[in-house]
Amino acid sequence: MSSSLSRRSALGIGAAAAVVGAGVSGPAEAAPSGPRGIRRVYEREKAKAGGLWHTHIAAVDAAGVLRPVVEDDADHVTNGYSVQKLAVATAVMDKIDRGLLSLGTKLDLPADIILGGSGIYHLHRVWGDEITVANFLTAMLLVSDNTAVRMCGRVVPALEINEILAAKGFVHTRVQPVANPNRFFLGTTTPREMHDLLWRLATKTLLKPESCDFLLSVTRWLNGYHDGVRRVMSSRERERVATKYGADFNSLGESRHEAGIMFGVDGSPLLTYAMFAEGLGDPENYGATHPAVEAHAKIGRTLMDSLPAAPAVTARSAAPRTLPKPFHPVNGG
Repeated sequence: MSSSLSRRSALGIGAAAAVVGAGVSGPAEAAPSGPRGIRRVYEREKAKAGGLWHTHIAAVDAAGVLRPVVEDDADHVTNGYSVQKLAVATAVMDKIDRGLLSLGTKLDLPADIILGGSGIYHLHRVWGDEITVANFLTAMLLVSDNTAVRMCGRVVPALEINEILAAKGFVHTRVQPVANPNRFFLGTTTPREMHDLLWRLATKTLLKPESCDFLLSVTRWLNGYHDGVRRVMSSRERERVATKYGADFNSLGESRHEAGIMFGVDGSPLLTYAMFAEGLGDPENYGATHPAVEAHAKIGRTLMDSLPAAPAVTARSAAPRTLPKPFHPVNGG
């Protein structure tokens, strides 16, 4: 990506054992577990990566009560970048819940709406398909497709997105409207509000249960983002983590964000994380070797190793009890 055009700008155009050695895949050493271990690893990796971090991590206790583990400037209002696509998807699904739209609603995919950067639609080179709402929501959350954001704006305009988010109790999580009512910058959020969104999604109180299930099935799927929190995990562990990544830059420097939910083997939601880091170095590196992304990987491994046991009575009675079907590569056919 050109340093003269950020991903944010592009969206608005037109309107307890862990791998914690020197490297993520380096020699293993015993790591502390539990809340104290999480805090220790978080502070260590934050210091190594540099920048300004704003984080909220929480886990359930033995009684099933969700309690903060890390609260590091958790109410700081910051640009959410692509993590904010979770909020956009929430607004679209809310409209579906109210019967004003459906996952099967089809829209055309015209050439003049295509954006580069993250995603798949710009790779088609020819356009004109009719695609469903389910199609572009999946692309937006699984591969962070930027064109899909514009497709969302065609069915839920910017001001309506903000009204929906406000009605759900979010104060700072907003998209930023532009002159074209159907387009917007991805806007702002806080670690605490993103934690709240994630926990309500996991406990099926953010939207109708079937809508929560849809968003979770996409964000937990194995073809999604693996460079950060899910990097040093088996496929079975990865499918127990719903995650969304965001990256861009601003006047402070580089930003690398990741937020998500971890589930127990029985499907109970056990932990949320919302890590927003800005003012970082290593510009133009959107890969796994960026220091903050390496930090996410080490913190993620620690979080997985420190997951509490599923309590006898969870924080909600309707926790998802099944995992996605295991992923098996298919060759041809």
